Amino acid sequence: MKAAVLNNTNTPLKIERIKFNTLQRGQVLVRIAYSGVCHSQLMEVRGKRGEDKWLPHLLGHEATGIVEEIGEGVTKVKLGDKVVLGWIESEGIDAQCAIYNNGDKIINSGKVTTFNELSVISENRIIKLPDTIPMDVGVLFGCAIPTGAGIVINEIKPKENTTIAIFGLGGIGLSALMATKLYNFEKIIAIDVEEKKLQLAIDFGATHTINSKKQNIKDEINKLTNNCGVDYSVEATGLSTIIELAFKSVKNNGGLCVFASHPQKGDLISIDPFDLICGKNIKGTWGGACKPDIDLPMFFKLYEEGKLPLEKLLEKKYTLDEINIALDDLENRKVTRPLIEINKSLGK
Repeated sequence: MKAAVLNNTNTPLKIERIKFNTLQRGQVLVRIAYSGVCHSQLMEVRGKRGEDKWLPHLLGHEATGIVEEIGEGVTKVKLGDKVVLGWIESEGIDAQCAIYNNGDKIINSGKVTTFNELSVISENRIIKLPDTIPMDVGVLFGCAIPTGAGIVINEIKPKENTTIAIFGLGGIGLSALMATKLYNFEKIIAIDVEEKKLQLAIDFGATHTINSKKQNIKDEINKLTNNCGVDYSVEATGLSTIIELAFKSVKNNGGLCVFASHPQKGDLISIDPFDLICGKNIKGTWGGACKPDIDLPMFFKLYEEGKLPLEKLLEKKYTLDEINIALDDLENRKVTRPLIEINKSLGK
């Protein structure tokens, strides 16, 4: 099968022909239909996660596909099931990571990888995908939706008539924004550097937008909140300076900032301890505190009810051979969430 292999950081992924070994206990063989690409993969390829001890290895952590084979002990899925793959641990066997080969070269992988035509996945990284959800849309349930929407639903748990600011309108930021439609917010402020994304944010429920290239974020939030700050902020840009700003933007006496981004290794955040004394709160999130077996069926239902217009996130599709172009386009802000069409024949 074909796969995109990271042999060295700061070099393009290489399309190689690789083989997988016999399935072990708890492993599932999935033919990948579509894979998403997010900033986590971009950071890995560009070497911004620090030393990579697992080279060469496979990448990708959100996808849809069809189950082709199951290993010993697997009960969660059966042959022919449509599935969504994600990095957030769910129920099922926590199987060992698969090992692939290209001749004598050993190629490592994690519990889930998706930049390959066939992938050996740990049972606890798989959820069945309803037939009502198209394969391309289903990819977003592997990472963007559980993390972004999960921040609002599971981490923030907003009170009525409150205010929220969302910093960064990539896949996670826009997913968080979509989740705000489930609550009665007084003001929903979307912040980004791209006018196109800010226009999309209005469709997704934002009541106000701030273009940080043209406007001062702090001043604009103060205007919108009578200098009090917002009740909640979500940070999804991947920049330590914006994490700091998102924290500063929340109000005293209970304001909460939740950040989902992972800045490059070595980048630290600096906060004023007095802000903590004044009652501001800050926390990171691990996948939106999502429990996939419980939360994904809820997200599936919201999509089926028309409350998560996910098609609007899928701007452009690439082939597996175009994976490096997809990474470049993501890095250069040409697309919100690149989609790799790996096995088009699997259809919807």
